[in-house]
Amino acid sequence: MIYLKTPEELELMQQACTLVSRTLGEVAKHVAPGVTTLKLDTIAREFMLDNGGRPACLGYGGFPATLCIEVNETVVHGFPSNYALREGDIVGVDTVVELNGYNGDMCYTFAVGDVAPETMQLLKVTKESLYKGISAAKYGNRIGDISNAVQVYCENHGYSIVREMCGHGIGRSMHEDPEVPNYGRKGMGALLRNGMCICIEPMVNMGKRNIVIERDGWTCRTRDRQPSAHFEHTVAIADGQTKVLTTFDYIEQALGDRSI
Repeated sequence: MIYLKTPEELELMQQACTLVSRTLGEVAKHVAPGVTTLKLDTIAREFMLDNGGRPACLGYGGFPATLCIEVNETVVHGFPSNYALREGDIVGVDTVVELNGYNGDMCYTFAVGDVAPETMQLLKVTKESLYKGISAAKYGNRIGDISNAVQVYCENHGYSIVREMCGHGIGRSMHEDPEVPNYGRKGMGALLRNGMCICIEPMVNMGKRNIVIERDGWTCRTRDRQPSAHFEHTVAIADGQTKVLTTFDYIEQALGDRSI
C-alpha cells in the first residue's frame, strides 16, 4: 500500500533528507586514495549521531554498517572494510538517515583520483539519467514514465540497466511501496499523487546487466566485473509539484572541480 504523506510529514522528510545530504557531503571530504571504506563508514555514522540522526542501514535486516559501499564492479549493498581506495577506483556511497521517525535516502558515486575517461562517462550518464527520471516524476504521471526515462537514456548511451534492484517508496520505513524500477513502459505502474515520496536510483552497468550476489548474502556485483554506477535522490510530489528533498550541493561543494 502506498502511504501518502501530509504536509507536516513532508517537512519531517525534508529534515531527514537534509541530514543525509549533509552526511554524504562530510564523507565527500575524505574520499581519496589510501582512505579505507571503513573509515568513511565511521565518519558517516558519527556525523549522523552528532546531528541527532540514526544510521538506518545499520542493523537493517542484519546489515552490519552505516554505509553501503560500492567499489568498481559492486552494484549495491557492499560492506565497508579495510580496503583502501586506490587511484582510478570509483566508489558509490549509499546511506539512509532516520530523523524524528522519518527517513532520507541518497547515493553518489565518487571518482577516486584520476579515473579512466570511459568510466567517468559512465558516472556522468548515470547521474544525468537520475535527472531524466526526476523530470518524468510529475503529478499525474506513472512510475513507468520514470522507469522508461532512465532506461532509454542509459541504453541510448550503450549501457545496461540492472533489473533485479530498484528504487522504492520511503517515509517512516526505509522501503515502502511503490517499487521504482529503472526500466519499463510509459504509462504503466502506480499513479504519482500528492504526498508520495519515492527514491529514484539508477544502477547502471558499463557491460552487461547481469549481476551476482556474493556469499555474504548482500554484496551485489556485475557478473562480468565491469564497472557499475549508482546515483539516488529522494523525491516528493506535493501540491502538484515535484520536489527533490535530497541535494548533491554539499557533496559538490566539497569536491569542487572533482564533481561528476
